[in-house]
Amino acid sequence: MTGKRMQSAANLRRSADRPPRVLLVDDEPFNLDLLEQELTEEDLEVVTATDGTQALQIIAASPPDMIFLDLMMPGVDGFSVLEQLQADDAWRAIPVVIVSAASDLANVVRGIKMGAVDFLPKPFEPAILQARLAAGLEKKRLRDLELQYFQSLERELEIGREIQAGFLPTSLPQPQGWLVQAHFQAAHEVAGDFYDAFEVAPGKLGLLLGDVTDKGVGSALYMALYRSLLRVTLLSDTFPEDLDAPSCTEPEGCLLHGVRLVNRYISRFHENGMFATLFFGILDTDSGSLCYVNAGHDPAYVIHGDEIRTTIQPTGPMVGAIPEAEYEVRNLGLAPGECLVLYSDGVPDAQDAGGAMFGAERFRALLTEPGLSPQARFAALLEALDRHLEGAAQYDDITLLMVSRDE
Repeated sequence: MTGKRMQSAANLRRSADRPPRVLLVDDEPFNLDLLEQELTEEDLEVVTATDGTQALQIIAASPPDMIFLDLMMPGVDGFSVLEQLQADDAWRAIPVVIVSAASDLANVVRGIKMGAVDFLPKPFEPAILQARLAAGLEKKRLRDLELQYFQSLERELEIGREIQAGFLPTSLPQPQGWLVQAHFQAAHEVAGDFYDAFEVAPGKLGLLLGDVTDKGVGSALYMALYRSLLRVTLLSDTFPEDLDAPSCTEPEGCLLHGVRLVNRYISRFHENGMFATLFFGILDTDSGSLCYVNAGHDPAYVIHGDEIRTTIQPTGPMVGAIPEAEYEVRNLGLAPGECLVLYSDGVPDAQDAGGAMFGAERFRALLTEPGLSPQARFAALLEALDRHLEGAAQYDDITLLMVSRDE
Protein backbone atom coordinates (compact mmCIF):
# COMPACT_ATOMS: atom_id res chain seq x y z
CA MET A 1 0.00 0.00 0.00
CA THR A 2 1.44 3.38 -0.97
CA GLY A 3 1.90 6.25 1.46
CA LYS A 4 -0.56 8.42 -0.46
CA ARG A 5 -3.26 5.78 -0.23
CA MET A 6 -2.71 5.35 3.50
CA GLN A 7 -2.81 9.09 4.08
CA SER A 8 -6.15 9.57 2.31
CA ALA A 9 -8.03 7.52 4.90
CA ALA A 10 -5.92 8.77 7.79
CA ASN A 11 -7.08 12.31 7.15
CA LEU A 12 -10.72 11.32 7.75
CA ARG A 13 -10.92 11.83 11.52
CA ARG A 14 -14.16 11.85 13.48
CA SER A 15 -12.76 14.30 15.99
CA ALA A 16 -9.58 16.20 16.65
CA ASP A 17 -8.59 14.04 19.62
CA ARG A 18 -9.58 10.55 18.45
CA PRO A 19 -8.98 8.63 15.22
CA PRO A 20 -11.89 6.90 13.46
CA ARG A 21 -12.88 3.56 14.99
CA VAL A 22 -13.26 0.64 12.56
CA LEU A 23 -14.79 -2.71 13.47
CA LEU A 24 -13.78 -5.87 11.55
CA VAL A 25 -16.17 -8.83 11.87
CA ASP A 26 -15.27 -12.29 10.48
CA ASP A 27 -15.30 -15.81 11.91
CA GLU A 28 -12.13 -16.70 9.95
CA PRO A 29 -8.98 -15.59 11.84
CA PHE A 30 -7.01 -15.55 8.57
CA ASN A 31 -9.40 -13.01 7.02
CA LEU A 32 -9.32 -10.86 10.15
CA ASP A 33 -5.51 -10.89 10.15
CA LEU A 34 -5.34 -9.82 6.51
CA LEU A 35 -7.75 -6.92 7.02
CA GLU A 36 -6.08 -5.84 10.24
CA GLN A 37 -2.60 -5.91 8.65
CA GLU A 38 -3.76 -3.69 5.80
CA LEU A 39 -5.09 -1.16 8.31
CA THR A 40 -2.30 -1.15 10.88
CA GLU A 41 -0.46 1.73 9.20
CA GLU A 42 -3.62 3.79 9.00
CA ASP A 43 -4.42 6.38 11.65
CA LEU A 44 -7.30 4.26 12.90
CA GLU A 45 -8.50 2.47 15.99
CA VAL A 46 -9.14 -1.08 14.77
CA VAL A 47 -11.23 -3.54 16.79
CA THR A 48 -12.16 -7.09 15.79
CA ALA A 49 -14.98 -9.56 16.44
CA THR A 50 -15.17 -13.22 15.47
CA ASP A 51 -18.98 -13.50 15.43
CA GLY A 52 -22.14 -11.41 15.35
CA THR A 53 -22.79 -11.62 19.09
CA GLN A 54 -19.36 -10.22 19.92
CA ALA A 55 -19.78 -7.55 17.24
CA LEU A 56 -23.07 -6.33 18.72
CA GLN A 57 -21.54 -6.19 22.19
CA ILE A 58 -18.67 -4.03 20.88
CA ILE A 59 -21.12 -1.76 19.03
CA ALA A 60 -23.27 -1.36 22.14
CA ALA A 61 -20.24 -0.49 24.28
CA SER A 62 -18.75 2.04 21.84
CA PRO A 63 -20.28 2.41 18.36
CA PRO A 64 -17.63 2.40 15.61
CA ASP A 65 -17.42 4.82 12.72
CA MET A 66 -17.39 2.01 10.17
CA ILE A 67 -17.87 -1.77 9.99
CA PHE A 68 -16.42 -4.41 7.63
CA LEU A 69 -18.84 -7.31 8.04
CA ASP A 70 -18.71 -10.95 6.95
CA LEU A 71 -22.17 -12.32 6.22
CA MET A 72 -21.81 -16.07 6.62
CA MET A 73 -20.98 -16.74 10.27
CA PRO A 74 -22.30 -19.39 12.69
CA GLY A 75 -24.82 -18.28 15.29
CA VAL A 76 -25.60 -14.60 14.87
CA ASP A 77 -24.66 -14.02 11.23
CA GLY A 78 -24.04 -10.80 9.34
CA PHE A 79 -27.68 -10.45 8.30
CA SER A 80 -28.77 -10.46 11.94
CA VAL A 81 -26.18 -7.81 12.73
CA LEU A 82 -27.46 -5.65 9.86
CA GLU A 83 -31.04 -6.11 11.05
CA GLN A 84 -30.19 -4.91 14.56
CA LEU A 85 -28.17 -2.00 13.26
CA GLN A 86 -31.11 -0.79 11.18
CA ALA A 87 -33.49 -1.17 14.13
CA ASP A 88 -31.51 1.28 16.27
CA ASP A 89 -31.56 5.00 15.46
CA ALA A 90 -28.12 5.49 16.99
CA TRP A 91 -26.54 2.71 14.90
CA ARG A 92 -28.37 3.08 11.60
CA ALA A 93 -25.95 5.69 10.25
CA ILE A 94 -22.82 3.51 10.73
CA PRO A 95 -21.53 2.61 7.24
CA VAL A 96 -21.29 -1.16 6.79
CA VAL A 97 -19.22 -2.77 4.01
CA ILE A 98 -19.98 -6.43 3.32
CA VAL A 99 -16.94 -8.69 3.02
CA SER A 100 -17.93 -11.72 0.95
CA ALA A 101 -16.90 -13.88 -2.01
CA ALA A 102 -17.61 -12.26 -5.35
CA SER A 103 -19.50 -15.41 -6.38
CA ASP A 104 -22.01 -14.94 -3.53
CA LEU A 105 -23.87 -12.16 -5.33
CA ALA A 106 -27.35 -13.05 -4.03
CA ASN A 107 -26.32 -12.61 -0.39
CA VAL A 108 -24.43 -9.41 -1.21
CA VAL A 109 -27.55 -7.94 -2.80
CA ARG A 110 -29.62 -9.01 0.20
CA GLY A 111 -27.14 -7.38 2.58
CA ILE A 112 -27.15 -4.11 0.65
CA LYS A 113 -30.96 -4.11 0.67
CA MET A 114 -30.76 -4.51 4.46
CA GLY A 115 -28.66 -1.35 4.83
CA ALA A 116 -25.04 -2.10 3.89
CA VAL A 117 -23.46 0.69 1.85
CA ASP A 118 -20.90 -1.27 -0.17
CA PHE A 119 -19.22 -4.61 -0.94
CA LEU A 120 -15.60 -5.79 -0.61
CA PRO A 121 -14.97 -9.04 -2.54
CA LYS A 122 -12.86 -11.88 -1.14
CA PRO A 123 -9.95 -12.16 -1.74
CA PHE A 124 -9.70 -8.39 -1.52
CA GLU A 125 -7.38 -5.98 -3.22
CA PRO A 126 -5.67 -3.45 -0.89
CA ALA A 127 -6.54 -0.61 -3.25
CA ILE A 128 -10.24 -1.53 -3.18
CA LEU A 129 -10.15 -1.86 0.61
CA GLN A 130 -8.62 1.61 0.80
CA ALA A 131 -11.30 3.04 -1.48
CA ARG A 132 -14.13 1.46 0.52
CA LEU A 133 -12.56 2.69 3.78
CA ALA A 134 -12.18 6.26 2.55
CA ALA A 135 -15.71 6.36 1.12
CA GLY A 136 -17.28 4.90 4.25
CA LEU A 137 -15.48 7.20 6.66
CA GLU A 138 -16.33 10.21 4.55
CA LYS A 139 -19.98 9.17 4.55
CA LYS A 140 -19.90 8.87 8.34
CA ARG A 141 -18.13 12.23 8.71
CA LEU A 142 -20.75 13.96 6.57
CA ARG A 143 -23.53 12.22 8.48
CA ASP A 144 -22.04 13.42 11.78
CA LEU A 145 -21.83 16.98 10.45
CA GLU A 146 -25.46 16.77 9.32
CA LEU A 147 -26.50 15.51 12.73
CA GLN A 148 -24.59 18.31 14.47
CA TYR A 149 -26.27 20.83 12.19
CA PHE A 150 -29.76 19.55 12.94
CA GLN A 151 -28.99 19.42 16.65
CA SER A 152 -27.93 23.07 16.51
CA LEU A 153 -31.16 23.93 14.69
CA GLU A 154 -33.17 22.10 17.32
CA ARG A 155 -31.35 24.00 20.04
CA GLU A 156 -32.03 27.32 18.30
CA LEU A 157 -35.72 26.42 18.05
CA GLU A 158 -35.72 25.45 21.71
CA ILE A 159 -34.24 28.84 22.58
CA GLY A 160 -36.91 30.47 20.42
CA ARG A 161 -39.60 28.48 22.22
CA GLU A 162 -38.25 29.58 25.59
CA ILE A 163 -38.15 33.23 24.50
CA GLN A 164 -41.65 33.02 23.03
CA ALA A 165 -42.97 31.49 26.22
CA GLY A 166 -41.85 34.68 27.95
CA PHE A 167 -44.37 36.62 25.87
CA LEU A 168 -47.24 34.56 27.25
CA PRO A 169 -48.59 35.22 30.77
CA THR A 170 -46.94 33.17 33.50
CA SER A 171 -50.06 33.57 35.64
CA LEU A 172 -53.57 34.82 35.03
CA PRO A 173 -55.27 37.60 36.99
CA GLN A 174 -58.26 36.43 39.02
CA PRO A 175 -60.46 39.45 39.80
CA GLN A 176 -62.88 38.96 42.66
CA GLY A 177 -66.04 37.30 41.38
CA TRP A 178 -64.37 36.05 38.18
CA LEU A 179 -62.48 32.98 36.98
CA VAL A 180 -59.95 33.28 34.13
CA GLN A 181 -58.75 30.02 32.53
CA ALA A 182 -56.40 29.55 29.58
CA HIS A 183 -54.81 26.71 27.63
CA PHE A 184 -52.04 27.05 25.06
CA GLN A 185 -50.71 24.09 23.07
CA ALA A 186 -48.18 24.80 20.29
CA ALA A 187 -48.17 22.50 17.28
CA HIS A 188 -44.42 22.94 16.82
CA GLU A 189 -41.45 24.33 18.75
CA VAL A 190 -42.70 27.87 18.15
CA ALA A 191 -46.23 29.09 17.56
CA GLY A 192 -48.24 31.79 15.83
CA ASP A 193 -51.05 31.87 18.41
CA PHE A 194 -50.93 34.28 21.33
CA TYR A 195 -53.13 35.26 24.24
CA ASP A 196 -53.01 37.61 27.19
CA ALA A 197 -55.07 38.65 30.20
CA PHE A 198 -53.84 41.56 32.31
CA GLU A 199 -55.04 44.46 34.43
CA VAL A 200 -55.30 47.64 32.35
CA ALA A 201 -56.51 49.81 35.23
CA PRO A 202 -58.28 49.13 38.53
CA GLY A 203 -61.40 47.12 37.69
CA LYS A 204 -60.44 46.82 34.00
CA LEU A 205 -59.18 43.53 32.57
CA GLY A 206 -57.51 43.44 29.15
CA LEU A 207 -58.25 40.32 27.11
CA LEU A 208 -56.38 39.34 23.96
CA LEU A 209 -56.31 36.27 21.75
CA GLY A 210 -54.83 36.19 18.26
CA ASP A 211 -53.64 33.92 15.50
CA VAL A 212 -50.91 34.92 13.03
CA THR A 213 -51.25 33.50 9.53
CA ASP A 214 -48.92 30.67 8.51
CA LYS A 215 -46.74 28.61 10.84
CA GLY A 216 -43.15 28.30 11.95
CA VAL A 217 -40.49 30.80 12.95
CA GLY A 218 -41.86 33.68 10.86
CA SER A 219 -45.31 33.55 12.43
CA ALA A 220 -43.72 33.19 15.88
CA LEU A 221 -41.74 36.41 15.37
CA TYR A 222 -44.87 38.27 14.32
CA MET A 223 -46.77 36.76 17.24
CA ALA A 224 -44.32 38.49 19.59
CA LEU A 225 -44.62 41.75 17.64
CA TYR A 226 -48.43 41.79 17.60
CA ARG A 227 -48.76 40.84 21.23
CA SER A 228 -46.24 43.44 22.40
CA LEU A 229 -47.69 46.29 20.33
CA LEU A 230 -51.25 45.57 21.39
CA ARG A 231 -50.35 45.26 25.04
CA VAL A 232 -48.33 48.47 25.14
CA THR A 233 -51.17 50.47 23.58
CA LEU A 234 -53.37 49.52 26.53
CA LEU A 235 -50.66 50.21 29.09
CA SER A 236 -49.06 53.28 27.50
CA ASP A 237 -50.48 55.70 30.06
CA THR A 238 -48.80 53.78 32.87
CA PHE A 239 -45.35 54.89 31.69
CA PRO A 240 -43.86 58.14 33.03
CA GLU A 241 -43.35 59.60 29.55
CA ASP A 242 -46.27 61.29 27.85
CA LEU A 243 -46.95 59.11 24.81
CA ASP A 244 -50.01 61.10 23.74
CA ALA A 245 -52.22 58.00 23.83
CA PRO A 246 -55.87 57.90 24.90
CA SER A 247 -56.43 57.13 28.55
CA CYS A 248 -57.59 53.58 29.19
CA THR A 249 -60.27 54.92 31.49
CA GLU A 250 -62.08 55.21 28.15
CA PRO A 251 -61.94 51.58 26.97
CA GLU A 252 -63.57 52.07 23.58
CA GLY A 253 -61.10 54.76 22.52
CA CYS A 254 -58.15 52.77 23.84
CA LEU A 255 -59.18 49.64 21.94
CA LEU A 256 -59.76 51.48 18.69
CA HIS A 257 -56.47 53.33 18.99
CA GLY A 258 -54.58 50.08 19.65
CA VAL A 259 -56.02 48.11 16.76
CA ARG A 260 -55.65 50.97 14.28
CA LEU A 261 -52.08 51.70 15.33
CA VAL A 262 -50.95 48.08 15.05
CA ASN A 263 -52.78 47.56 11.77
CA ARG A 264 -51.17 50.61 10.18
CA TYR A 265 -47.73 49.81 11.52
CA ILE A 266 -47.71 46.23 10.23
CA SER A 267 -49.30 46.94 6.87
CA ARG A 268 -47.20 50.05 6.12
CA PHE A 269 -43.77 49.16 7.48
CA HIS A 270 -43.74 45.39 7.05
CA GLU A 271 -44.47 44.84 3.36
CA ASN A 272 -44.04 41.07 3.70
CA GLY A 273 -45.67 41.02 7.11
CA MET A 274 -48.01 38.32 8.28
CA PHE A 275 -51.64 39.08 9.00
CA ALA A 276 -53.31 38.24 12.27
CA THR A 277 -56.86 37.63 13.33
CA LEU A 278 -57.54 38.70 16.88
CA PHE A 279 -60.05 39.41 19.59
CA PHE A 280 -59.16 42.45 21.68
CA GLY A 281 -61.35 43.46 24.62
CA ILE A 282 -61.54 45.27 27.93
CA LEU A 283 -63.77 43.84 30.64
CA ASP A 284 -65.15 45.95 33.48
CA THR A 285 -64.98 43.44 36.31
CA ASP A 286 -67.32 45.49 38.50
CA SER A 287 -70.24 45.80 36.08
CA GLY A 288 -69.54 42.91 33.69
CA SER A 289 -69.49 45.27 30.71
CA LEU A 290 -67.20 44.19 27.85
CA CYS A 291 -66.11 46.39 24.97
CA TYR A 292 -64.29 44.57 22.18
CA VAL A 293 -62.97 44.45 18.64
CA ASN A 294 -63.12 41.19 16.73
CA ALA A 295 -60.61 41.64 13.87
CA GLY A 296 -61.45 38.81 11.48
CA HIS A 297 -61.23 36.20 14.24
CA ASP A 298 -63.40 33.14 14.75
CA PRO A 299 -66.69 33.98 16.48
CA ALA A 300 -66.42 34.15 20.25
CA TYR A 301 -69.22 32.88 22.46
CA VAL A 302 -71.07 34.01 25.55
CA ILE A 303 -72.38 30.93 27.37
CA HIS A 304 -75.45 31.17 29.61
CA GLY A 305 -76.25 27.91 31.39
CA ASP A 306 -76.51 25.25 28.70
CA GLU A 307 -76.90 27.54 25.70
CA ILE A 308 -74.93 30.02 23.62
CA ARG A 309 -76.52 33.33 24.46
CA THR A 310 -74.41 35.44 22.07
CA THR A 311 -72.13 34.71 19.12
CA ILE A 312 -69.59 37.51 18.72
CA GLN A 313 -68.94 38.01 15.01
CA PRO A 314 -66.06 40.02 13.47
CA THR A 315 -66.30 43.81 13.66
CA GLY A 316 -63.52 44.43 11.15
CA PRO A 317 -60.97 42.69 8.93
CA MET A 318 -57.82 40.91 10.06
CA VAL A 319 -54.98 43.14 11.24
CA GLY A 320 -51.97 43.98 9.08
CA ALA A 321 -53.58 43.56 5.66
CA ILE A 322 -55.23 46.92 4.81
CA PRO A 323 -53.57 50.15 6.04
CA GLU A 324 -56.81 52.15 6.30
CA ALA A 325 -59.04 49.33 7.48
CA GLU A 326 -61.98 50.35 9.66
CA TYR A 327 -62.78 48.63 12.94
CA GLU A 328 -65.86 48.93 15.10
CA VAL A 329 -65.88 48.71 18.89
CA ARG A 330 -68.95 46.97 20.27
CA ASN A 331 -70.26 46.36 23.77
CA LEU A 332 -72.02 43.58 25.60
CA GLY A 333 -72.61 42.60 29.20
CA LEU A 334 -71.70 39.41 31.04
CA ALA A 335 -74.35 38.58 33.62
CA PRO A 336 -73.66 36.51 36.75
CA GLY A 337 -73.09 32.87 35.81
CA GLU A 338 -72.14 33.67 32.21
CA CYS A 339 -68.88 32.81 30.47
CA LEU A 340 -66.92 34.40 27.60
CA VAL A 341 -65.13 31.85 25.37
CA LEU A 342 -62.26 32.90 23.09
CA TYR A 343 -60.34 30.36 21.00
CA SER A 344 -58.13 29.93 17.95
CA ASP A 345 -59.17 27.89 14.92
CA GLY A 346 -56.81 25.14 16.07
CA VAL A 347 -59.58 23.98 18.44
CA PRO A 348 -62.37 23.13 15.94
CA ASP A 349 -59.82 22.27 13.23
CA ALA A 350 -57.87 19.78 15.40
CA GLN A 351 -57.42 16.59 13.37
CA ASP A 352 -57.30 13.04 14.64
CA ALA A 353 -55.03 10.32 13.23
CA GLY A 354 -57.50 9.72 10.42
CA GLY A 355 -57.72 13.39 9.41
CA ALA A 356 -61.20 14.00 10.90
CA MET A 357 -61.64 17.42 12.51
CA PHE A 358 -62.79 18.01 16.05
CA GLY A 359 -65.45 20.26 14.56
CA ALA A 360 -67.28 23.44 15.56
CA GLU A 361 -70.46 21.52 16.35
CA ARG A 362 -68.75 19.23 18.87
CA PHE A 363 -66.95 22.24 20.34
CA ARG A 364 -70.23 24.10 20.90
CA ALA A 365 -71.87 20.98 22.34
CA LEU A 366 -69.12 20.65 24.94
CA LEU A 367 -69.37 24.34 25.80
CA THR A 368 -73.09 23.99 26.50
CA GLU A 369 -73.08 20.65 28.32
CA PRO A 370 -75.49 21.18 31.24
CA GLY A 371 -74.67 20.93 34.91
CA LEU A 372 -70.96 21.70 34.71
CA SER A 373 -69.04 24.28 36.69
CA PRO A 374 -66.67 26.56 34.72
CA GLN A 375 -63.69 24.49 35.91
CA ALA A 376 -65.34 21.21 34.95
CA ARG A 377 -66.44 22.56 31.56
CA PHE A 378 -62.91 23.72 30.79
CA ALA A 379 -61.39 20.39 31.88
CA ALA A 380 -63.95 18.35 29.91
CA LEU A 381 -63.18 20.29 26.75
CA LEU A 382 -59.41 19.77 27.09
CA GLU A 383 -59.92 16.08 27.83
CA ALA A 384 -62.05 15.69 24.69
CA LEU A 385 -59.38 17.44 22.62
CA ASP A 386 -56.67 15.16 24.03
CA ARG A 387 -58.70 12.07 23.16
CA HIS A 388 -59.31 13.38 19.65
CA LEU A 389 -55.62 14.14 19.05
CA GLU A 390 -54.34 10.86 20.52
CA GLY A 391 -51.88 9.28 18.10
CA ALA A 392 -52.04 12.19 15.64
CA ALA A 393 -49.49 14.87 14.81
CA GLN A 394 -50.88 18.23 15.90
CA TYR A 395 -51.57 20.31 12.80
CA ASP A 396 -52.19 23.76 14.28
CA ASP A 397 -51.70 25.68 17.51
CA ILE A 398 -54.51 25.35 20.05
CA THR A 399 -55.41 28.29 22.27
CA LEU A 400 -58.42 28.65 24.55
CA LEU A 401 -59.32 31.49 26.93
CA MET A 402 -62.44 31.36 29.13
CA VAL A 403 -63.58 34.14 31.46
CA SER A 404 -66.44 33.17 33.79
CA ARG A 405 -68.46 35.37 36.13
CA ASP A 406 -69.59 33.90 39.42
CA GLU A 407 -73.32 33.44 39.91
